[in-house]
Amino acid sequence: MKYVTTIEGKEYNIEIVDEKHIRLNDQVLEVDLVSVNGQPVYSLLLGGKSYEAYIYPEEKEWQVLLHGQQYKATVEDEREKRLKTAGGARAETGEFHLKAPMPGLVVSVPVEEGQTIKKGQVLLILESMKMQNELKSPRDGTVHRIRVRPGESVEQRQTLLSVM
Repeated sequence: MKYVTTIEGKEYNIEIVDEKHIRLNDQVLEVDLVSVNGQPVYSLLLGGKSYEAYIYPEEKEWQVLLHGQQYKATVEDEREKRLKTAGGARAETGEFHLKAPMPGLVVSVPVEEGQTIKKGQVLLILESMKMQNELKSPRDGTVHRIRVRPGESVEQRQTLLSVM
């Protein structure tokens, strides 16, 4: 099966060759992806390198936390992508809800309600498993509502703040 994955505006063509191999664009890679104890934590061996990722699906996208960076990824099969492209592209509008990718402790919220922000700007720092993770804005906008404070514990998928 072939998929088109979009991460931060860049498209990647991925084909599942067999149980242990994928084709990423034109390169065949050996891959092993395993869920750790049924949690949204995954051990990924890709091309001989080891990674740990927190991955959870949302309605239309996947939230991925890798190396302290949060990414929003859309995954479409080739047919779905062609149909969407034929229908025309839509701009990102409406309210974006930043959700906790894992349970943790809010270390800081370096933005304020009403503040204008840019894509990639740090919105919140979340500590989990003794590691601080910068959660960044996926787009330009205005901080609409902050729902948490520093020192507060949060659950996975809990809405932390929203951006308009």
